[in-house]
Amino acid sequence: MMAGKIKRLTPKIALKNLDKSFGEKKVLQNISLEVFEGESLVVIGGSGTGKSVMLKCILGLLTPTAGSIKIDGVELFGAKIQVLDQVRRKISMLFQGSALFDSLPVWENIAFRLLQEKRLNRSEAKDLAVSCLSDVGLKADVAMLYPAELSGGMQRRVALARAVASKPEIIFFDEPTTGLDPIMSGVINDLIIKNVKELGATAITITHDMASARKIADRIALIHQGAIVWQGPAKDIDRSKNPYVDQFIHGSTKGPITVDVNVRA
Repeated sequence: MMAGKIKRLTPKIALKNLDKSFGEKKVLQNISLEVFEGESLVVIGGSGTGKSVMLKCILGLLTPTAGSIKIDGVELFGAKIQVLDQVRRKISMLFQGSALFDSLPVWENIAFRLLQEKRLNRSEAKDLAVSCLSDVGLKADVAMLYPAELSGGMQRRVALARAVASKPEIIFFDEPTTGLDPIMSGVINDLIIKNVKELGATAITITHDMASARKIADRIALIHQGAIVWQGPAKDIDRSKNPYVDQFIHGSTKGPITVDVNVRA
């Protein structure tokens, strides 16, 4: 688990009765979650259950249909762009598939935000990028390579270095181990734990990888059809007695979670 001492005061992130619809399709239904400072919440669920939409609503990339989103007690739903920009400065993200800029060398990828915001000059930014590479177990010469020259595992490490370079208070991880083999997935999980703990950051991870969820979570929430059907401490997930949880963690085809499959003869 990531967190050390978790402060139980005002939640760092609080979602209350959050809904999101696209036309008649309800994607999020009455989502309520609290994540406290220094805590790691992992949100699990199948594809298309609303996990990514929830993150996009928190980031302000999508506008909820109803409900409340607060970070450090500041309401974001309906807030002015200046308020959203101020809150976003606290947040960083590791994107699914890494999402590195192909046309930029690794060091510029890592320092991209800091350069854009003119927090550092190029020399300072390059030095910081090399330091961040060391934090994720990569050598300094990687800084001058381009993403296409890296393996999938190295790209994911660079993406993690970029996510922590600005020393954010909150980090979102979108399927951080997708497409990686079990050993590299374990390496990435260990690096996430190490870097987030050193920052003292609050983390939300969305994944369907139960090995990752068990390793990095303080608490776990399961989304099914846009609704939270269970949430609790990670240590309790194997004895939740919740039929949705039991089916999901065991990968069973029998249970309340159904999948539409078109079978052709």
